[in-house]
Amino acid sequence: MQQLSSRLTSTQVAYIQAQEGLDDLGFNLGGNWDYKNGSLDRALDREHKVWLRLPFEVERGELDAEGEKTDAIIRFGQPYVLRHEYEEGLDQDAQPRTLGGFFDQFAAPSNPDAAIDESWIGEAKRILEQAEERFLN
Repeated sequence: MQQLSSRLTSTQVAYIQAQEGLDDLGFNLGGNWDYKNGSLDRALDREHKVWLRLPFEVERGELDAEGEKTDAIIRFGQPYVLRHEYEEGLDQDAQPRTLGGFFDQFAAPSNPDAAIDESWIGEAKRILEQAEERFLN
């Protein structure tokens, strides 16, 4: 993981404004969100292994990704770039699900904090500057 300095850090904005303002840059709500925390993520590579992440905390209201009109006001944290390395193929340690014969067949990252090439850091900074322009100019 490589943290990036950003003028977005500590910026407060309506979640809907952030989502709509960053959508065309390829950002989506990250999968590990709850009603008080989350991140807007953008894949930097085709394989979806290198990501630019804009973490945030909900300052007021509640985040509801399914609702079209959430009232959440968010405060951005410090952005960072992360890279996951995956083992190709099925997860040999897959566990059965509680309710039957379903298996989680997708491999977990073998190295969730792999080294990041400088070219990806540069690309992340370029995209981050575009995101900053949306909210700070």
